[in-house]
Amino acid sequence: MYEHRFEFRIAKMCQALNVSRSGYYAYIKRPESNRRVENRKLLDTIRDIHIKSHRIYGSPQITKNLPPDQKASRGRVARLMQANGIRSKVVKKYKATTNSNHNLPVADNLLNQNFETSKPCEKWLSNITYIPTDEGWLYLAGVLDLHGRTLVGWAMDSRMKTELVSSALKQAMGRTGASKGLIVHSDRGVQYASKKYQRLLKKHEFVCSMSRKGNCYDNAPMESFWGKLKMEWLNEHRFKTRMPIDQYDPNLHLIIRPVINLCSIC
Repeated sequence: MYEHRFEFRIAKMCQALNVSRSGYYAYIKRPESNRRVENRKLLDTIRDIHIKSHRIYGSPQITKNLPPDQKASRGRVARLMQANGIRSKVVKKYKATTNSNHNLPVADNLLNQNFETSKPCEKWLSNITYIPTDEGWLYLAGVLDLHGRTLVGWAMDSRMKTELVSSALKQAMGRTGASKGLIVHSDRGVQYASKKYQRLLKKHEFVCSMSRKGNCYDNAPMESFWGKLKMEWLNEHRFKTRMPIDQYDPNLHLIIRPVINLCSIC
């Protein structure tokens, strides 16, 4: 009623809601309760944490990141968020990037979810993700060094071909000088199982490892990196054009390259 007092007469609203005018005026003059004051301050903190997380955090993460003097239950945080329209943003589009329906040889899962390393260039993960543009999907292949969780190689193209993952691997080799014995893990998609990609691995005496069919946890750090890149940095951008491999679109080039560098050190 108080919020609509300039739109409708108080007497009419009281009559419609079956409350007395004296009760209404007594209520608005009553001092705020301690609980209401605490909720207002907590809401300000929730908004601040939500914005700093690039609007990614939902109630569980926000609850974990509350300061010690404002600790609250997850249910209380969730109620305040829901009442004030605060919610985690999500990636709206989905595009499958793994085609494992082929007759090419598939490597064993040598990594077996052991993501610990003792030195750089010991274990690499590789995967393909996608970025929506007004012209269609743009595919981004990356190579992640598990030592430091740093993206050491990447390539973009309008097509999801073997050359895409090969270019990302070649860039990673050029930047790091990786030597034989390195484990390169990927899904069992046709690009990674192709003869051309496998020849590249054998030429440099790298060891090929592949995830089990349909098991995203076998490549979890790479999936996590893509999630950070897209949800925290690219989700609010709209790209008009799709970048061919030999001609960078200025918007994509200027946004994606520094964003990958930022994600690599976060």
